[in-house]
Amino acid sequence: MSPAELISHSPDDTIKIGTRIGGLAASGDIFLLTGSLGTGKTCLTQGIARGLGIEEYTQSPSFVLVRQLYGRLPLYHIDLYRLDNIGEVADLGLDDYLYGEGVCVVEWAEKGLKLLPQEHMTIEISYLGDTERSLILKPGSRRYQELLSELRFNNG
Repeated sequence: MSPAELISHSPDDTIKIGTRIGGLAASGDIFLLTGSLGTGKTCLTQGIARGLGIEEYTQSPSFVLVRQLYGRLPLYHIDLYRLDNIGEVADLGLDDYLYGEGVCVVEWAEKGLKLLPQEHMTIEISYLGDTERSLILKPGSRRYQELLSELRFNNG
């Protein structure tokens, strides 16, 4: 499966990209977000929430680890930032979210990759400049390759 790169020129662009992803998201989709602190993982999640029709403000769930938001589909926003090892991730009991009917967005996914489902889309976000970001979307199955194709088509 071939990855694709999208460039965001601002936090608003990142939210718009997320909105397009959320608009295409289906029940059971899993998006694994990786990147350094401050690259825009939560901005992207805010856009995904918006694309799912969620009006509630999406903030990082760093202190509660999982936030549930409701729109066209439930959004399970999971943040592994505060966890130190794979055992802590395993102890969370995330299966109900990961294999449920909603859409999962996992920030700091690299901390739990060995435990997360094989079928997902990884989105690696990195700095290009003060406000510019590179988003590398890596589809992990045919479903996500199709989503990526639709996202490219909608992008222009």
